[in-house]
Amino acid sequence: MTIHPDELMSLVVDAAENKKAIDLIALDLQGISPVADYFVICHGNSETQVQAIATEIRKKAEEQGVRIRGLEGMDTARWVLVDLGDVVAHVFHRDDREYYNIERLWSDAKVVERV
Repeated sequence: MTIHPDELMSLVVDAAENKKAIDLIALDLQGISPVADYFVICHGNSETQVQAIATEIRKKAEEQGVRIRGLEGMDTARWVLVDLGDVVAHVFHRDDREYYNIERLWSDAKVVERV
């Protein structure tokens, strides 16, 4: 099953919100980077919450037939990357999000406004 990148981004955002992700932001990278169409960035307050957010994203994507291309960082849960191809989710521990500040690195990307 193929899912449009916009729908996949919304699915990832919804899954993260289901697990109470904090300061969730989606960046539109279309035309900026060949890496992905969207980055979804958020954080949790503990390693347990970071793992729960990443697990929920993986579960909801798999339910829609989306292949997980990569899942890294679950063992330490400081920065978990969930690569879904067109969408890459970055789930940080609150202490590490500010340090890495990837929003700044991709500051030329548009922030996706959801209604």
